[in-house]
Amino acid sequence: MKMHWSPRSPFVRKAMIAIHEMGLQDQVTCVRTVASPFKAHEELMDDNPLSKLPTLVLDDGTVVYDSHVICEYLDTLHTGPRLFPTVWPERLIALRNEALGDGLMDLGLLWLIERWRGEGMQSADLVTANARKVERVLARLEADVTLLADRPFDIGHLTIGTALGYLDFRFPFLEWRNGRPVLAAWHAGFLERPSVQANPVVDDS
Repeated sequence: MKMHWSPRSPFVRKAMIAIHEMGLQDQVTCVRTVASPFKAHEELMDDNPLSKLPTLVLDDGTVVYDSHVICEYLDTLHTGPRLFPTVWPERLIALRNEALGDGLMDLGLLWLIERWRGEGMQSADLVTANARKVERVLARLEADVTLLADRPFDIGHLTIGTALGYLDFRFPFLEWRNGRPVLAAWHAGFLERPSVQANPVVDDS
C-alpha cells in the first residue's frame, strides 16, 4: 500500500501511529507529499480530489481517505488488539473521543492558517474563537482524563494524544500542561508508547 504522507500533519501522524500499533508498518510505503491549504496539489488530487493528507492507495488501486476511514480499514487487517471496539457502548466512547481529538486538530489547523495570513488580513474574532474552543477542549480533557486512563487503548486515546502533540508542535506558547496535571501525566504515558516514539513530529519545511 502507498500513503501520501507528511511528518508535519497531525492526521498523518495519527494514521502512522495506528499503523505501528497494528504492526502493519512493513505493508505501507510512505510518499512525501506537500498539501497546502493555499494551493491545490494536482498530483495528489489524482488520488484524492480533496487534496488532503493522509491518503492511502491500496494495492488494487482503491483510494482510502480520511484518517478515520484509513485507520478503521487497516484495523481489519491485523490479528492484534483492535483500536476500534466492536461492542457498544465501548465503541461509542472510542468514536466520541476520536471526534474530540480530530476536532482539536481541526481547530489547531484553522488557527494556524489564520496566523499564516499577512498582517492586516487576520481575523481577530476567528483567532479568539479558536483559542477559546481549544481552551474548553483542554478543560474537558482534564476533567474526563480518568475515562481515558481506565479504558484499554483505542482510537480515541491515540487521536487525543496525537492532538495534544500537535499543540506542542504548533502552539508551544499555549503551555497547555499548566494547570492540567492529570492530563499532562496521561500524555506523558502516551509519549512512552513505542508507536508514538517511532513517529515523531518532524518539521522538514
